[in-house]
Amino acid sequence: MTRPITAGVDGTEESLAALDWAAREAVRRGLALRVVQAWRFQAYDAVEVATPDIQAGWVRETVSEAARDIGERHPGLTVTTDVVEGGAVDTLVEAAADAEMLVLGSRGHGRVVGFLLGSVGQQVIAEAARPVVLVRAGDQPSAEVAGHEIVVGQEGEPEDSEAALRFAFETAAARGATVRAVRAWTLPPVFAYSPGSLKLLDEAGGLEPREKQALGAALEPLRASFPEVPVVEHVEMGSAGQVLLSVAARAQLMVVGRRARRTAVGARIGSVAHGVLHHAECPVAVVPPV
Repeated sequence: MTRPITAGVDGTEESLAALDWAAREAVRRGLALRVVQAWRFQAYDAVEVATPDIQAGWVRETVSEAARDIGERHPGLTVTTDVVEGGAVDTLVEAAADAEMLVLGSRGHGRVVGFLLGSVGQQVIAEAARPVVLVRAGDQPSAEVAGHEIVVGQEGEPEDSEAALRFAFETAAARGATVRAVRAWTLPPVFAYSPGSLKLLDEAGGLEPREKQALGAALEPLRASFPEVPVVEHVEMGSAGQVLLSVAARAQLMVVGRRARRTAVGARIGSVAHGVLHHAECPVAVVPPV
């Protein structure tokens, strides 16, 4: 089944930037675009404007207008719209399940805002079954130029980052871009050394060569599947979030894996994804595990 790219909108500047980004990506990938807005009836003092039908009509017209504008700028792109009565989290998580990716807007170097109030954005990212892309207000197509890379973080064993790497390679293939695969490493605590680990490190020639071998192993199947995509292997000592952000200026998209977990106060995403979402100026894709 061919999945559309889905954009969540609410009429704000940041959500319209996300819609524009989603449309460009849909054109590149030859996919349809679905525009979704969550809506709930709000009672007002003025009876004339308090009916659900009137409010729903306003929302539908706003969404239709945004879709018409996108359609005029991208002739040939199939655009559908859905106004769903319900909460933002449930609506967007459900929309993501049927999408190639869900694209949402964010603003500034801080929490996700707009229709994503408080913890809603975090819950959507943590619960979505498909990749979620966050696009900042003011995002421009000019950022998607030659020389700007798809930067993706890789950690752990090859299977740990398989989904994020594949998403990065698919995006790079659609754009004719280079993938910069980043693996950060830190010195292990002294008590972590064992005769077995020391033997492996000695065979690899040291810590950094060992990390380079691990990154190469994770990339090998993707290189075979996408031979046309240039790849830069980037291994650097430091925290994963810091190393990724150090190369963010050259990125047209940052891709990170998701390590969601539930706590007493709700869903939480991993610290790397959290840090990149707060500080990277380029769009960020958070990809759930396979």
